[in-house]
Amino acid sequence: MHRTFTRTRPFGIASVTAALGMAALLISTACAPAPAPVDTAALAAQLTQLDDAWSAAAATRNADSVASFYADDAVAYPPNMPVAVGRAAARDVWAGGFADSTYTISWTTTAARVAASGDMGFTAGSYQESYRGADGNPVTMTGKYLCVWAKQADGNWKATNDMWNADAKS
Repeated sequence: MHRTFTRTRPFGIASVTAALGMAALLISTACAPAPAPVDTAALAAQLTQLDDAWSAAAATRNADSVASFYADDAVAYPPNMPVAVGRAAARDVWAGGFADSTYTISWTTTAARVAASGDMGFTAGSYQESYRGADGNPVTMTGKYLCVWAKQADGNWKATNDMWNADAKS
């Protein structure tokens, strides 16, 4: 059996208006200028500079200065310690380290990337820390880190997730 479709009513004004509206929408979006491309390499270089400034801040042993690089809701994952949620908790982690007058830390960024959207990125690299051990002897440790950055509403970058851990002892 063969069926045929027969339209018994002509297209109404609502159908024509809807079709014209869809056509106008398609044409307007097709003709809209493309967003400017994001220079991810330049933004990655900014993150590297920011990470270098953060390491310099750590060299001053000022926990407030170090914590200023974190977003309000940042999460820090220090080695052999509980997760620190929020800028204030991250500040406390750093203050604990700086309470030891022999504690020093510095890091070097070896990789930085930014998403094509230009609003998220990461830095990664190596760090070295030293302090006087419980036995009075100097201890030097090396390790690696990974930090996720997000561009904030004011255009500044802040660390949102910061993780570091020591290399295995040789």
